[in-house]
Amino acid sequence: MLLVLHPDTTRDSEAYRETMNFLDNLDNVEVRIHDVQGSRQTLTEIYLIGDTKALDQDAIGALPAVERVIRISDDFRILGRHKAAERQTGFDYNGVHFDQDNLNVFAGLCAVDNRQHVEETLRALSDNGQYCTRMGAYKPRTNPYSFQGHGAECLPWVFELAGKYGIRVVAMEVTHENHVREIEDALAQSGHPTGVMLQVGTRNTQNFELLKALGRQTQYPVLLKRGFGITLNESLNAAEYLATEGNTRVIFCLRGMKTEAGNPHRNLVDFAHIPVVKRLTRMPVCIDPSHSVGIRDKAPDGISDIIHATAQGVIAGANMVLADFHPNPEKALVDGPQALMPKDLPRFLEDIDLCHHTYQRRREIYARDD
Repeated sequence: MLLVLHPDTTRDSEAYRETMNFLDNLDNVEVRIHDVQGSRQTLTEIYLIGDTKALDQDAIGALPAVERVIRISDDFRILGRHKAAERQTGFDYNGVHFDQDNLNVFAGLCAVDNRQHVEETLRALSDNGQYCTRMGAYKPRTNPYSFQGHGAECLPWVFELAGKYGIRVVAMEVTHENHVREIEDALAQSGHPTGVMLQVGTRNTQNFELLKALGRQTQYPVLLKRGFGITLNESLNAAEYLATEGNTRVIFCLRGMKTEAGNPHRNLVDFAHIPVVKRLTRMPVCIDPSHSVGIRDKAPDGISDIIHATAQGVIAGANMVLADFHPNPEKALVDGPQALMPKDLPRFLEDIDLCHHTYQRRREIYARDD
């Protein structure tokens, strides 16, 4: 059972104390409290876990601090919608808003290689009005002899350059909780010029100890990629691990499924699941067309497969695009064949804007009364 308290209910209010006194005395029921920070107000959600079937919903709803009561299913208890359309879906981080209605583009280097390439990329983003990017410092690889990323060594100057070019959020994969401490130290060393969104890669979707660690910290939002060989339900439950530890600022990323059926693309594009994730959960949905497709080859119409896949995702309602760009893909240390170039950025963004507008028009069509 989920209780949503009246907006901006404070912990020292009489209504809150009276409500919690009642809940704390329920038999065989665990009480978990989560604060959800929105753009305008803070909502407190209380989860009653255990033997809740016998509880009188009307009596719970009559408690002084309670605005509404929602019966919840077993799956996605915190991040799920539970057929409650009014549940808050968004959050703000470092001046950027994320929800299931808007769209943010994170273009950048899959793996940081040198300062020049980082600066060229960030300059191109700034010139095109962008304030988010992806920059990989830690790179788990299938082959142990492949480049694993520069790690903590590159963080201070990456963050410094991000601040120089007005980048507010850098999406960065981490594979160990120590990486979070290294990021914190580097941000402090550089004067906190930007923000970081922690990224969980597809190989770590079921690394439950890592998920718990990232869930226990609430300073940074988390971008969780779908596991490449597990079901959608299993990946959504992985996101729930983050939320049960306290971090509900989670974005779910579709990045294609590993199967030979996707050839010649790197993975089978799974962007048809965008509306499914939105229907089942409150998480904004990201697409990663670069890792889904894996090649920047162009169709006879002159448009790259990656850009076509991006359009498919955005027109289906994606809320974030994670895309690989590199000033010199032939010299990229990771995934050069799938990286678009800075000269492609203006048309890429124009295409995304067109597709997002089309999605909004599609919503208007189906919002009409019959």
